[in-house]
Amino acid sequence: MATAPKQHLMTDGLILREYDTLSEADRFVAILTRDKGLVRASAKGAKRPKSRFGSSTQPLCYARLSLIPGRDKYILEDAQPNEVFFALRQDVERLALGQYFCELALRLCPTDTPAPQHLRLLLSGLHYLAQGEKNPLLVKAVVEGRLLSLEGYMPDLTGCVACGEPDAPLWFSPTSGTLTCLSHAGQGDAMEVSAGVLAALRHVLYGTFERCFAFALPNEDAAVLATLMERFLLAQTQHRFATLDFYHTLRAEGI
Repeated sequence: MATAPKQHLMTDGLILREYDTLSEADRFVAILTRDKGLVRASAKGAKRPKSRFGSSTQPLCYARLSLIPGRDKYILEDAQPNEVFFALRQDVERLALGQYFCELALRLCPTDTPAPQHLRLLLSGLHYLAQGEKNPLLVKAVVEGRLLSLEGYMPDLTGCVACGEPDAPLWFSPTSGTLTCLSHAGQGDAMEVSAGVLAALRHVLYGTFERCFAFALPNEDAAVLATLMERFLLAQTQHRFATLDFYHTLRAEGI
């Protein structure tokens, strides 16, 4: 009995990472797709100068993809670029953040299941980084927070976990993901949050996606928000991100 031909998967996807291969011509990539979440694919001849999809298979490229399912990976038949985020490559700090977003996706996004919200979040974050009109620390905090919430890492920001006090000053613990008031603050890793930072945390994590990037903070509060969200992410995932360390190195060196 003849085997039925494998159906093509037509989907949109963001190239997250390129892996080393033994071939000088082929490219092996990880992709966050709308319809199948994280997938890995082999792009035959993508490194050749005249490849029809060479530019579409580079990291941080968002493309329309034609994929053929294989045993443990997909074969990329075609790719047409939707957005290459060229502006990110003009600023090393923003580029480093974009690469960090990709590493986050590789760690947290689902495999072999639809991931339209994850993809939309990553694309929005990259768009705001490339646009250059928003504080990168705020963009970073939104991507981290919303990605965590999509995967079930949702802190309790309603009020003090002991007495219910809803208003600042409150202290946030990245380890427990809870708030405490002055009377009940006792966790060693808890950081004080001002009224502005608390409102921003609630906006990012509890608000609608359509409005999650629509806020502003003074630079000092933006730095506090970014620190809180990053510490929460690291505490919950128990993972170190090489691209995040590189980003902090660039900031420390003032690049």
